[in-house]
Amino acid sequence: MSGPSLTSRVEISVSCRNLPDRDVTSKSDPQCVLFLRQPGTSNFQEIGRTEKLNNTLDPEFSHRFIVDFMFEERQLVKFQIYDLDSPSARLSEHDFLGELETSIGELVSRRRFETTLSKTGHKKSTIIITCFELQECKQIVSFIAEGKKLDKKDFLGKSDPYLEIYQPMEEITSENEVNKVRHWTLVHRTEVIKNNLNPRWAKFLVPLNRLCRGNRQLLLRFDCHDYDSDGSHDFIGSFYSSLESLEQEVARSRSAQRTLISKKKKSAGTIVFSQIGIETIDSFVDYIQGGTELHFTVAIDFTGSNGDPRDPRSLHHVSADGRPNQYELAIISVGEIVQDYDSDKQFPGLGFGALLPPMFSGVQDAFSLTLQSENPYCAGMPGLLAAYRSCIRAVRLYGPTNFSPVINHVASMAAAHQTGAQYFVLLIITDGIITDFEKTKQAIIKASSLPMSIIIVGVGDEDFSAMEELDSDDKRLRCGSMIAERDVVQFVPLRRFIQGGNIDRSRYALAKEVLAELPNQVCEWMRRRGIRAGPPRVRNDAPSAAGGAGISGGFFGDASYPGVQPGSAPYPGAQSGGAPYPGAQPGGAPYPGAQPGGGPYPVAQQGGAPYPGGQ
Repeated sequence: MSGPSLTSRVEISVSCRNLPDRDVTSKSDPQCVLFLRQPGTSNFQEIGRTEKLNNTLDPEFSHRFIVDFMFEERQLVKFQIYDLDSPSARLSEHDFLGELETSIGELVSRRRFETTLSKTGHKKSTIIITCFELQECKQIVSFIAEGKKLDKKDFLGKSDPYLEIYQPMEEITSENEVNKVRHWTLVHRTEVIKNNLNPRWAKFLVPLNRLCRGNRQLLLRFDCHDYDSDGSHDFIGSFYSSLESLEQEVARSRSAQRTLISKKKKSAGTIVFSQIGIETIDSFVDYIQGGTELHFTVAIDFTGSNGDPRDPRSLHHVSADGRPNQYELAIISVGEIVQDYDSDKQFPGLGFGALLPPMFSGVQDAFSLTLQSENPYCAGMPGLLAAYRSCIRAVRLYGPTNFSPVINHVASMAAAHQTGAQYFVLLIITDGIITDFEKTKQAIIKASSLPMSIIIVGVGDEDFSAMEELDSDDKRLRCGSMIAERDVVQFVPLRRFIQGGNIDRSRYALAKEVLAELPNQVCEWMRRRGIRAGPPRVRNDAPSAAGGAGISGGFFGDASYPGVQPGSAPYPGAQSGGAPYPGAQPGGAPYPGAQPGGGPYPVAQQGGAPYPGGQ
């Protein structure tokens, strides 16, 4: 009898030195991409990317990769470095700077791994990887810090300061031991405050284990730099302190002050900490077990650019052999994960960019896949897929590609449920470029203050580079004077995850990527609202059968559509004044699933010209 699998989670950080310079008028803008080889194959699957750092050949990436380490498997990984030349997510459109192929076991055993990058054409290019086991810890450290009278580094203006926090590889607790430290690892970087010698940085949070490996007496290094767009950031000064020392001083004097020491060993200003707090936070599991449910909504692009659904080349083509098209693959990949956190498994399905029967006049930007105003819910994944397949046979593909109506639609539900008992997940699947981009940004910014996350999956071969602006991993989304409270969008192009003919592997890879940020987004919203997890409770609903959400499965029993949101709040799909949901026939009877007489899908005018407004 074999023993249990030895699995733990490790946190991997990456930095590089002397990267090749591929840009003519500036330095490279590097990003690191991590790939993991799939067991039993020679294929590497992308599992994450760091942030992009502008104009530097010596990047220190602050993003950490979290990987499951399994002792009994040889887990081969590949680190690739690219110079990003555009917003495109396609790696082939960027300059390759080098790679390292190794194993998780090698990284774990070495703890710090420095070696030459291969395939660079530059013998001096190196990559530095540190690897620590991620201990379970629910404590997080919050900082509020500001600078006072920082040194001026810019000739024509003031400094643009930011802070960095580093931890030593060695366990040191005093400045007398600094000379023992061979390497320091970046654990956090603040935002840049432009043109200000007295900056006040936004409150930032760092998990206790990441900050000091749980040792509050560990000596940390704090560096302050003046940001320069050409990558030649000027060093202002640094100081050393333990977390414990800062905590005690703030508790005693309401603030902790530290003098920055420049390279010339002179004072370069002061850093003042007005708040340092350690709190025990609730995890995603705590919230789920305490009663929080995820409410899943799908919004599907029915614009004409998808092609005639009867044509096998169409992105909406429903195959007779049951093989899912790209829309169905995205629905299944995300939905079958999220459904486990919704007790009734009744999912609203929305469509946009179509003309609806019987009049086929006036494009609809947020209609129910069921085409019934009083019945917008679908029973589980099979019900959602059935509604989609019926809808694609009934509507006319048209356009344009407007996202803001469906985002605002789900946001109105989220706005009515802000107790922490519900959290809303909107999956938007599209083949085209957003036509109401500014309104979409405004809708996302408004949604960022609500219990809501948005997943956007791009299908087909369109250039989705503009979408990357919405996925604001590195900085908060802005639109004019509006700034998002938090990052709530995850965008991925589906083509990156299609694994040949292996549907299961494609589903797994897509779901892992698009859902990776969701638990943290849920927890962040709860923390910002001061909502703690409820006491653990036992769900009484019967579990669905394994595999019940499969493509060919049936409905989950005979559950009726509730028609109202939990807590009896009405589903906000009806028009103001109680008008029926667009697309329902008088009396609410569903429309037939095929065009009258079996005629072709009218996605274009006679002669092949697209309808006005189509993508």
